[in-house]
Amino acid sequence: MPAAATATAVAAEPSVRAPLPVLGRDVAVPLVTGGEVTYAALDQAASAPALQRVWDDVAAYAPYYGSVHRGAGYLSQLSTDLFENARRTVADFLDCRDGDEVVFTRSTTDSLNLLAAALPDGCEVFVFETEHHAALLPWRRAGRVTFLDAPDSPAQAVAALERALADRDPYGPALVCVTGASNVTGELWPVRELAAAAHAHGARIVLDAAQLAPHRAVSVRELDVDWVAFSGHKLYAPFGSGVLAGRADWLREAEPYLAGGGASRTVVRRADGGVDVRWHETAARHEAGSPNVIGAYAVASACKALTEAGFEALAAREDALVRAVREGLADVPEVRFLSLFGDDAPRVGVLSFVVDGWNSSHFAAALSAEYGIGVRDGLFCAHPLVRRLLGGDTGGAGECGAPEAGALNAIRVSFGAGTPEEHVARFVRAVRELVRAGARWTYRTVDGRCVPDASGRA
Repeated sequence: MPAAATATAVAAEPSVRAPLPVLGRDVAVPLVTGGEVTYAALDQAASAPALQRVWDDVAAYAPYYGSVHRGAGYLSQLSTDLFENARRTVADFLDCRDGDEVVFTRSTTDSLNLLAAALPDGCEVFVFETEHHAALLPWRRAGRVTFLDAPDSPAQAVAALERALADRDPYGPALVCVTGASNVTGELWPVRELAAAAHAHGARIVLDAAQLAPHRAVSVRELDVDWVAFSGHKLYAPFGSGVLAGRADWLREAEPYLAGGGASRTVVRRADGGVDVRWHETAARHEAGSPNVIGAYAVASACKALTEAGFEALAAREDALVRAVREGLADVPEVRFLSLFGDDAPRVGVLSFVVDGWNSSHFAAALSAEYGIGVRDGLFCAHPLVRRLLGGDTGGAGECGAPEAGALNAIRVSFGAGTPEEHVARFVRAVRELVRAGARWTYRTVDGRCVPDASGRA
């Protein structure tokens, strides 16, 4: 598909709705070649722009901001109600079971580290090497970890997990950690089938939904997962908030993630001079310190906005954007998309690729400086997976401008509910022009990053 036709083709699909309004949609950025252009934020797998509705809701609440669970005044009571209502909104968004807890954290990383700290004694963790570092690394301090090789298909993933769980010795408590959608390839993982395999072998499962929740409906009940973790900053909500939701027993039996006010019910001095503490048995047990009420409210607002927009319509629009990119670059043989399960595997709006003859850092820098397009380059905090997809175990990013076939880095383009069709069309056009004609500017490496050189045009 010619690049000029990309936006028209997307807009013409009857199932494709207009993008949701997001903050910063009209921001203009300078180009090294002169002039300005509206910024195309196509790195939403890292952080998505806040929905305008979320920002408006937060701004409306901000004058009434007060302490949570710590005051008798009107603003404190209002803020406490808002905070606890946000917890209920998130539980509804995730279709949690009766008795599940929703713990507010700082991020997916924080959520999974919290769960790692709550594992029962002797628990063994099973995780595929394909995971984001947030899901790959927290368990190393918690006990025994089995790292599973990257599968070539969803069916192979289920079979590999079943074998590993059946062969564990001793046959004690176990936890499986799996992503819902890859932050590298965007591919959807067989979560329901993996959960069934885990439970059949007496294990529990936690779903890393950081890349899934912004793009697809997540139902704890339907997927039959024990916990879900996600981040507000990927769900179109700012202010450093995250969620861990799921079964209460392991959380209730664990020591508080952080010790301090809010997590404790009573603290008394003993006769010997020490202190005795009774901890809360609800989510508050792991929410020590003054809660991030604005962050929790922002997450709840985003949950409501996405639910009301309808995930079926949002997914249809996103699928059209993915097709526009792949079809728009299908006749550019230098572009190779990365995939674990195959090019036709279902995915969210995340695509990673390499370009023959280009260092990926150089290519990403040119997209930004010459076209006003923000993408990501590197290994995407998923080093083992990207190294496998690129066919190498060692190597670095390479120097800017060096056409190193062996340089281990890639380019990722990602979009979401607020991405305009024009931004995708501009991206396709820019990739085609860079491959055909090269960069119009010179670049150099500074502190490991490729940046435009002051010397000017190439």
